[in-house]
Parts: sequence; structure tokens; C-alpha cells
Amino acid sequence: MRAAVIVFPGSNCDRDMKVALEQAGADVHMVWHKDADLPEGVDLVAVPGGFSFGDYLRCGAIAAQSPICQAVVRHAEAGGYVLGVCNGFQVLTETGLLPGALMRNSGLKFVSKTIDLKVETENSAFTIGYRAGGALRIPVAHHDGNYVADASLAARLVDEDRVAFRYSAPLNGSVDNIAGVLSENRRVLGMMPHPERAIDALHGGTDGQAMFRALVEATVAA
Repeated sequence: MRAAVIVFPGSNCDRDMKVALEQAGADVHMVWHKDADLPEGVDLVAVPGGFSFGDYLRCGAIAAQSPICQAVVRHAEAGGYVLGVCNGFQVLTETGLLPGALMRNSGLKFVSKTIDLKVETENSAFTIGYRAGGALRIPVAHHDGNYVADASLAARLVDEDRVAFRYSAPLNGSVDNIAGVLSENRRVLGMMPHPERAIDALHGGTDGQAMFRALVEATVAA
């Protein structure tokens, strides 16, 4: 599997993402935000966490205007896989690849800790390595992780089985405790928790490993 990790000014989880993907067996390329094209033959694009452009204007809004994001949108529209984590999730909502918006945490404080996460669906290349209803321990680190969706969108996400993860307990004000959502074709996932920070027992846990292994297996099988 060939993967591209996008790097913006202010990204700080890009190398973590690279390590997680390489550990799972992927061939990873780091791509600067000013590049206009993705490397040839890329299966997965990962948009990592951090504070792109200092979170000025609105988290992810400036990054979404970078030249590479046009290529990311084309990749997704062609059926490619895209994973956005934390700031990457914010970027994907700003590009329109995922619905809803990420707003300031309801408690108005930065949240940084390992939390309990509930798997809501096995029906995606991102979550097939887990059991629906199962619990994961995954770190979070965000100030603007409050997922906002009106009642109609929230109901549609549930009806279409597009809620990938929920927080096991209220954390940041997210509607229905939603922590991750899938696109209509189920090939784009945005999530606030950091699976790339849960791949090594020495760092506190390995619950993120199954996601990256499943992605590699899905693209190889295709």
C-alpha cells in the first residue's frame, strides 16, 4: 500500500502517522501542502493532527485552501481512501469531504488524555479490524473537537451507519458523543482521537494498530 501523509505549517503528528503506517507495512511519502499533486499510485492519503496555520481564522479552514487539498479531493472523488485525524478531521470538513463541523470544546479547555472510545461499525476498511460495540483506549488532544451537526444530519449518519466511533462518555460537547464519521462511500474517515498514538505498548497502548493493518490489507486486496 502506498500512502501519502500531508504536511502543513503547524502539523505535529505527521511523523507519528508515518510511523504508524510504516509499522503496518505501508510505503509512506510525506507531501508538502504546496504541492499540487499526490505521488503516483497512492492508495491512502492521511491528513494528520496539529495546528495547521496556527488554527487562525478557523481550524482547518486555511489548510483546506492549500493546493494539495484539491488533489486530496480528487483522490477521494475517484474512490481513494482518506484518513483525517484531529486537525485532519477539521480539514476534511472544511473541504466538504465530510459533513458537519468541528467547533470549540464545550468546556472551552484543551483536552489531552487517553479516553474510552466505542466502535460503532465494522463496515469500513478503517474499522473492520474491530468489533462493533467494542471499546478502545485512544488518546485525544484537541481544543476544537466539538462535532456539530443538525438533527437531520445526525439522524442520517446513524441511519446510514456512518458513525464510526463515539466517546464512551461526554467529552467535548459533540452531538451524540460522535468521535468519528465516514463519507457516503465509506472510504473517507475523520476522527478526533489519535490512533497513531496508540500503536506501541511502551507509549501506553496498541489499540490503534488494527486500523492501520486493516487499511493496508484492504488496499492490497483491492
